[in-house]
Amino acid sequence: MPIIVNLDVMLAKRKLKLKELSERVNISTVNLSILKQGKAKAIRFSTLNAICSALNCQPGDILEYVDDSVLLTE
Repeated sequence: MPIIVNLDVMLAKRKLKLKELSERVNISTVNLSILKQGKAKAIRFSTLNAICSALNCQPGDILEYVDDSVLLTE
């Protein structure tokens, strides 16, 4: 999938655990874990907004687009 989720990177930069983020944004740790692992099929803007607000970051800090052709050549 060409969208990479860097939620784990941002959590590490902010020295937060997934459970702490879950409590701050009122989203279950299970759903955040699915997102963190890149297994989510979609994300609501309200969820992205809450995560960005809690982590004091931009959506581009969490989501990254990588061209499929680049992934295939590595």
